Amino acid sequence: MSNVKRRIAVILSLAAISIFLGHAAAAAGAPVSADDVLAYKRAGAVAISPSGEWIAYTVSVPRTAGDDAGRAYGELYVVSSKTGEVRPFVTGKVNASAPQWSPDGSRIGFLMARGEKAKTQVWMIPLRGGEARRVTSAETGVSSFRWHPAGDRIAYVAATPPAKREKELEKKGWGFTFFEENLKDRNLYVLDVGEDGASGEARILTEGCSVWSFEWSPDGAAIAAGVSPKNLVDHEYMFQKIWLVDVATKERRQLSNNPGKLGNFAWSPDGSMIAYNAAKELRDHAESQVFVVDARTGETRNLTEPAFRGHVDWVGWKDRSTVVYRSGEGVYPTLSLVAAKGGKRAVILHAGSAGVIFDSPSFTRDFKSFAFAGSTPNVPSDVYFWDGKAKTPKRLTDLNPSFAGRTFGAQEVVRWKARDGLEIEGILIYPVGYEPGRKYPLIVIVHGGPESHYSNGWVSSYGTPAQVFAGKGYAVLLPNYRASTGYGLEFALAGYGDAAGKEFDDVADGIDHLASNGLADPARVGLTGGSYGGYAAAWFASYYTAKVRAVCMFVGISDLTSKRLTTDIPYEELYVHSGKPIEEMWRQSLERSPIYWAHQSATAVLIVGGAADPRVHPGQSLEFYRLLSMHDHPAVRLVQYPGEGHGNAKQPGRVDVIHRQLDWFDWYVRDAKPLDGTMPPLDISDRYGIDFEKE
Repeated sequence: MSNVKRRIAVILSLAAISIFLGHAAAAAGAPVSADDVLAYKRAGAVAISPSGEWIAYTVSVPRTAGDDAGRAYGELYVVSSKTGEVRPFVTGKVNASAPQWSPDGSRIGFLMARGEKAKTQVWMIPLRGGEARRVTSAETGVSSFRWHPAGDRIAYVAATPPAKREKELEKKGWGFTFFEENLKDRNLYVLDVGEDGASGEARILTEGCSVWSFEWSPDGAAIAAGVSPKNLVDHEYMFQKIWLVDVATKERRQLSNNPGKLGNFAWSPDGSMIAYNAAKELRDHAESQVFVVDARTGETRNLTEPAFRGHVDWVGWKDRSTVVYRSGEGVYPTLSLVAAKGGKRAVILHAGSAGVIFDSPSFTRDFKSFAFAGSTPNVPSDVYFWDGKAKTPKRLTDLNPSFAGRTFGAQEVVRWKARDGLEIEGILIYPVGYEPGRKYPLIVIVHGGPESHYSNGWVSSYGTPAQVFAGKGYAVLLPNYRASTGYGLEFALAGYGDAAGKEFDDVADGIDHLASNGLADPARVGLTGGSYGGYAAAWFASYYTAKVRAVCMFVGISDLTSKRLTTDIPYEELYVHSGKPIEEMWRQSLERSPIYWAHQSATAVLIVGGAADPRVHPGQSLEFYRLLSMHDHPAVRLVQYPGEGHGNAKQPGRVDVIHRQLDWFDWYVRDAKPLDGTMPPLDISDRYGIDFEKE
């Protein structure tokens, strides 16, 4: 080969390499897509071994288009806190959850249903590996379990099975629903276990009540249980108290007298006290405080500082005289210590400086090794280890390695003044490729609850695809409006008896703030949200219709009166939201309902939700759709998902929701197409990833 030809060949080769690297760089730098959000894996329950050497954790794995429709799979892994070695224990098309170490650290117990039509049971697998063994045989399935401190027994919760006559009636087609009657209790059982599984029959400890959660006393002689009179979600929310159950005699006595919601609870190491988080008063819509109660006398002390501007959401014990608790404080959670006798707290881990939004921790008895699931703005979910000293916890897993090559919209904390002068906080995500001085279309994502708030971590999901919006050129605002948790009880109570008042005014003021500072184009604003966020979507499509061009209302509220009379949590709604019986607020309920203002809507309205939603009845969607359509609204669409409840648990509904709302906002907000009766395509099945048979 001549020198000229050789040089030409080299130039062509370099050009080819350059083109290849250019394509690779472009691919590596692609924004987050809808498919990324639909497929990302998430760390679930995390449990550290007694020695601190190993961490058991579950991973939620979304189903693909080729799988049967259903919930995400749940796999079980173990990772070394020292080396980062990952060991898969139960993987594939399984649904493992709730891992717990035996007290000696030799075995892991977990929940799983294996086999067609199988019920969830307690399973056990040795740390050294091998086959998992089923431990329980509860006819109705197990909802939760705990190891006895000695490791030779477990306690678990399972519902009372139907009687033989009831089964026969069901089989013959006479299995009617007796609404909120003939309820089956959630019972507490104890079962002896050995190395190879169960030994003997389970013994029932409770009857005539429902147990939702429980913890063994350190000596194993008693169980503290969260108990309500009936097996109803409303009772779980509003009527749970802590009872002590004597394991030998089955006798029980009420210990706590919390006036409202009850969170988790934990025994002190010496068994003399129980710490718990609960509502401060009946109208407190979250378990905002940390308490200790004397296990013998019932004397109770609130350890939360009077001016605490946050919400406690988990409690435990460092030692016999010190309580540890996690709290949401603005957009960052903290981990704090406080003396059981009361006093000033000490923050030992702050997510703002730690660089990770951490869940409630699992830790060793010596309080020197911690494990938790966590996220960052660019990391959806992973397992972290903390030694109690380092400023930054150590990330042990990389569940979504493809995200390392994505280009994210920059995420930051944003604050603005509400119309009455109060400062409101939220999360702002800039469009990918942001250029200062340019105005962008804006998407506002309103959280549900309203007893919830956004933290400055990963905020994208199938219903709230924030980074996908950013990748498509939108600015994204996630506001922590009044009534959100994380800002203290006074801030949370601002929405009490005042639905859609200051709460949604704060959201409107946030839109105005981003428009006034030049980031958002006020003529191209969209708003989406689920549940209470769906209520906000309907409110902005009607009352605040001038503020937004399009909304997506997901399992949202349109009529406060019918919502109260059809929800499965009517007492929760009364005690912590409305504050008055419906007959004392007919007029207010009407005027704070989007249906009252629907006639003036000039906003494109996409309505989506489960057809079997017990929390916000599907009729809420139908009412809003029907009223809008009767007024010849040019851009309203209602899509419901069979078998889905308050949020889509199965992958098909998740795929449809994310793509359908992206199409909706691209059409009406980004591209600003007119509301002239022409809507985005109804059939989006080409986005489902299904292989259709050729005719």
